[in-house]
Amino acid sequence: MTRNASDYSLKFLGTGSGGQPDMGCSAAVLELNQQPLLLIDCGYGTLSAYRRHYNRLPDAIFITHGHLDHIADLEILTVQARLQQHPAIRLYVPLNLITLLHQRLATYPGAMAEGGHNFWQSFQLLPVTDTFIHQDLTFRMHATRHHQPGSSHALHLPGVFFYSGDTRPIPEILCHELSGQERIFHDCGLEPNPSHTGLDDLAREYPPALRQRFVLYHYANEQAAAALEQAGYQVARPGDSISLGTESNA
Repeated sequence: MTRNASDYSLKFLGTGSGGQPDMGCSAAVLELNQQPLLLIDCGYGTLSAYRRHYNRLPDAIFITHGHLDHIADLEILTVQARLQQHPAIRLYVPLNLITLLHQRLATYPGAMAEGGHNFWQSFQLLPVTDTFIHQDLTFRMHATRHHQPGSSHALHLPGVFFYSGDTRPIPEILCHELSGQERIFHDCGLEPNPSHTGLDDLAREYPPALRQRFVLYHYANEQAAAALEQAGYQVARPGDSISLGTESNA
């Protein structure tokens, strides 16, 4: 069956920055006809938000990078999956992040008080270099600019969407690697720093036609969201489900 971009949506479980919990940790779910296909990141609070929306545990997750506001709930997930005897959850992880992920979450002694379980038993670890196939879709991965080279990665489904993860501006990717049809979900707060894009960066780094396709996330609070909208951008908020075939917000 042929799928169109309009069959897909991106539901945001949280849209906030790591140091500002008001909007929840940034995480989103790629949906096909409102059904979850792939969770992007799993920071603190993400798992509870996922279960509220879908009444189940995720079957597959892509990890953009190793900061705890993007991975912390994996510790809770491994326990819940074990208790529910859930099938192994596919965990797509950029190859150079596997050691970091293991050190931060999998080395804690005794993942469950009852014993007999370790972090990785709940997951099917699938290392990613450039591309991976999930549910008959071929995704691409791009290293972004996040204070340390190679520490964070964007997720790209060609012709459908681009999700930046945490990043400084990346015109070398967005102006040369996209098909021209994707909705672009871009990290942006009001002020820039070595890991994140600021509002003024957008107009300096990206042409107007590209910026018209942006949906912004990873900002501090509702006041920041309103300021980004005042500047003329679409902004994602927790719970928004954004169609990838139109510019409408559900």
